[in-house]
Amino acid sequence: MRSSVQDIADDLIKLYADRQASPGFAFEKDSPEQQEFEAMFPYDETPDQLRAITEIKKDMEISRPMDRLLCGDVGYGKTEVAIRAAFKSAIEGKQVAVLVPTTILAQQHYETFRERFAGYPINIQSLSRFRSRKEQNETIKGVRQGTVDIVIGTHRLLSQDLIFKDLGLLIVDEEQRFGVTHKEKLKRLKTNVDVLTLTATPIPRTLHMSMLGVRDLSVIETPPENRFPVQTYVVEYSPSLVREAVEREIARGGQIYYLYNRVQGIQEMAAQISMLVPEARVAVGHGQMSEQELEKTILDFLDGEYDVLVSTSIIETGVDIPNVNTLIVHDADKMGLSQLYQLRGRVGHSNRIAYAYFTYQRDKSLTEVAEKRLQSIKEFTELGSGFKIAMRDLAIRGAGNLLGRSSMASSPRSASTCTRKCWRRKSRNGRYPCLASLIRWNHPGARRSILASTPIYRRITFMIVCRRSRFTKKPHPRLLSRMSPI
Repeated sequence: MRSSVQDIADDLIKLYADRQASPGFAFEKDSPEQQEFEAMFPYDETPDQLRAITEIKKDMEISRPMDRLLCGDVGYGKTEVAIRAAFKSAIEGKQVAVLVPTTILAQQHYETFRERFAGYPINIQSLSRFRSRKEQNETIKGVRQGTVDIVIGTHRLLSQDLIFKDLGLLIVDEEQRFGVTHKEKLKRLKTNVDVLTLTATPIPRTLHMSMLGVRDLSVIETPPENRFPVQTYVVEYSPSLVREAVEREIARGGQIYYLYNRVQGIQEMAAQISMLVPEARVAVGHGQMSEQELEKTILDFLDGEYDVLVSTSIIETGVDIPNVNTLIVHDADKMGLSQLYQLRGRVGHSNRIAYAYFTYQRDKSLTEVAEKRLQSIKEFTELGSGFKIAMRDLAIRGAGNLLGRSSMASSPRSASTCTRKCWRRKSRNGRYPCLASLIRWNHPGARRSILASTPIYRRITFMIVCRRSRFTKKPHPRLLSRMSPI
């Protein structure tokens, strides 16, 4: 445990030292083109949107690389904020990478960006399995040569063969959907590049880092007009409940999501729904379908050719259909709190009352954590609850291993415990280490930047005390006061 913490701590402190000491690109103040572009937005911005836009632009206009987390519910305008940041970068000749977790979300963002940037000489391309091999190769070549200004894609953006000519802004949508391996690959892009992360419910570790000050935080809490809270029910599963919910939604001309998060058995579940409601037109969608088949199913459902879409969690991000106002989740006790909240955000995008049913098997004994999750999703039903849900998830799961690879606290010997033990262990000559001795990189402003930064750097420093065991300098009293134990 200790060696793992020390290795990750070394990498993390080096990453943030590099970001603090390496000069980034300082963008210019808003140009007339930027003001014209923003004036073309067909809706009125909310106060939270305007504040977030101002904070992001301020970060982009200084030489220090931006690392900001933008937290806001589905439909609250995070994408428009990201689009304006992307325009600011692209109009000054800097490339933009938009990283998303699913092909469906990549396609939706691609269409949104193309529509929003219409009339401007900005080349926007997409990289996902919805694109042919030839199209992907052409996009990769354009990114390398600098002819592609904005590229939107899934994990394909993290491939070794994708080399940016002049990357200026990285936008990560739904960061909680990316695994540790993907985030490790992200580090090579984040040294001197502005980073904007979008999420409705940040994972506990990300939220904890924002609260500590490692990452800047902006929150959008103002709901759009004519938006109603989703009526949420946590109930035992029963066929009669499914039949009544489906029949009621079809009667008012709406559509239904039925989430069954197992590919094995999903066809049988669709057949069961067809037996319960014979008049319902049922479609099936999951990630193991071919891209053509999946795309056709989603588009047909969007066009109203089906009433019920039985799918896995691929609908969690990117599927925005205002006519869908009923959600039924099968075995909701097996899902995480943020995942349940994301799923509930798939409905209620119109002026109709939406319904969400989170079901669990009859007579099943739920775990304590599962009960807390279901109680939380039932409790937080008001608009803009994403940040509260994330805070509750932080309380349930713990802050996680801040310096390790785990995003939740799974063991009493977590990073914070190791931190305190590492700090108590003195070096061989009986002295506490001097912070200056811990920094072995040739950045002229690294020492000053870290000392002037947030308390997290002091905490990270504690993690590598054991590894740096040979210290000869007596620490300056002011340094020692800055490095006081946690």
